[in-house]
Amino acid sequence: MARMLVTGGAGFIGSNLARRLIALGHEVIIVDNLSTGMRENIPEGVQFYQLDIREVETYNLILDVKPEYIFHLAAQIDVRKSVDEPQFDAEVNILGTLNLLKAAKKVEVNRFIFSSSGGVLYGNTNVPVDETYPINPISPYGISKWVGELYCNFFYREFGVPIVSLRYANVYGPRQNPLGEAGVVAIFASRMLRGDPCILYGYGKPVRDYVYVEDVVEANILAMHKGEGEAFNIGTGKGTTVEQLFRMMADIIGYKVAPVYKPKRPGELDSSMVDYSKAKRVLGWEPKVTLEEGLRMTIDWFRERVKL
Repeated sequence: MARMLVTGGAGFIGSNLARRLIALGHEVIIVDNLSTGMRENIPEGVQFYQLDIREVETYNLILDVKPEYIFHLAAQIDVRKSVDEPQFDAEVNILGTLNLLKAAKKVEVNRFIFSSSGGVLYGNTNVPVDETYPINPISPYGISKWVGELYCNFFYREFGVPIVSLRYANVYGPRQNPLGEAGVVAIFASRMLRGDPCILYGYGKPVRDYVYVEDVVEANILAMHKGEGEAFNIGTGKGTTVEQLFRMMADIIGYKVAPVYKPKRPGELDSSMVDYSKAKRVLGWEPKVTLEEGLRMTIDWFRERVKL
């Protein structure tokens, strides 16, 4: 059993990861300021601290509890908010990450696993791209994730902090927040189940690589012992338009309301797909859940919780 610290553990991916770590028998500590995470997401059996990753209190907590592994998922993840408030985005995603890295160096962690984003780092990509593809973020959120990776790499080279960066595609699944985290699957699921109309931005044409949250959790688990000092794309390599996603979900739910089509919003990509072959080769990771399977499981979860 090892001591794990999960930042953003009351959020979507972090809460799913925390549950998996508990199931594996580890001691889990969650740090979350509950700005978008929800207290009900926090699993039983964890130590929870309502703290902001930018604050000295979080740094001191890490020095006090001395986690062996840090999974850093806390972030400002709303692309539109990053466009409107780039300074806030940078404070959370860059200065917050830097605060954690300094603490990780001090306590000599076994691994610092950084949640990055292949969905925004590479800019528009019409085919699945690998980690050698030029970095070209088009939003402040993408810029902040890239700078976070650069700081991780610096702490690895200069101080020997053993880091791994995981570049997620578009993650979806149970516990995704349709309000605070802007996940289209969660938004569509909650609106469809209520019978409300769905908005298809970019007139339904934007292409995304949708990867199920449990597959992402598995990548984090594998990164505990493999891939030190490297970055990995975590996605499916398959593109799905927003219109196709809408139709798949409507068929599963039996939803008949016509969608509302609107223009693309500032900072959003036309197309994004990642090649996961490096993760398969080095981490032994590959996606196991198909989009239809994942959508059915996600819709089942929302069906039990959406207030009609």
